[in-house]
Amino acid sequence: MTIMDLSRVSLSLGGRSILSDVSFSLEAGEFVGLLGANGAGKTTLLKAILGLLPLTTGEIRVFGLPASRGHAAIGYMPQGRVALPWTKLSSRAFVGSAAGSRRWGSPYLSSAEWREVDWALAMVGAQALARRPLAELSGGERQRLLLAQALLGHPKLLLLDEPLIHLDPRHQQGVVDLVRSLQKSMNLTVLFAAHELNPLLGALDRVLYLGHGLAALGTVDEVMTSAVLSRLYGAAIDVVRINGRIFVMSGAQDVEHADHLHDETGHRHEDLHV
Repeated sequence: MTIMDLSRVSLSLGGRSILSDVSFSLEAGEFVGLLGANGAGKTTLLKAILGLLPLTTGEIRVFGLPASRGHAAIGYMPQGRVALPWTKLSSRAFVGSAAGSRRWGSPYLSSAEWREVDWALAMVGAQALARRPLAELSGGERQRLLLAQALLGHPKLLLLDEPLIHLDPRHQQGVVDLVRSLQKSMNLTVLFAAHELNPLLGALDRVLYLGHGLAALGTVDEVMTSAVLSRLYGAAIDVVRINGRIFVMSGAQDVEHADHLHDETGHRHEDLHV
């Protein structure tokens, strides 16, 4: 069953074209990796699906309805670090800050809402973190709390914006394994934005790769080819496979890895450029 459909979508920001006449569909229960260079439009696409950005042309339909703000069936994990380092807010209170009543301005949660917060913490394996302040948590632990927030309301579509950023390879794999487990147990459709393909390889059903306003959707073998990526990057690209890993190369440079390092230095970041 198709749960999301983009039909001839074009979108611009600040006079720059981000997506140009893009069409594709996602099916129920899929785990789809959203890839692309900095500025390719990953964050922009997620925000458009959430109804937060207007389209220039085309239409996005989610569960048969036009994309709009506050869709109850969509869970969203935004990009970024959790809270300020000196905050004393407990992990449980942080997750609760995204629950229904708080979203509408109420300072209190009902007993049922607190039960759902505890359920979400349990689903991401964070019960032991519930009373610990955010300032004491590692980056990986904070990512679990953001994921718990995204599960509130029992969504059917999960949009994850760079949940692996700032994590070492071990914690990256832990997040991917957790999301894959949640996808199976909750029958979720997952759109997982990432800088690099390799941490996702064992979990993916398909890849959605963005570049130069274009999009390619298919299996890893269908999308991760020199011909497809050269079209998306607008330059000659080689795809090299070594020991089960895939490297996207432009000359001698690993494009995805170089892009990831460039992003983490703060010189350029997708939230600022797409």
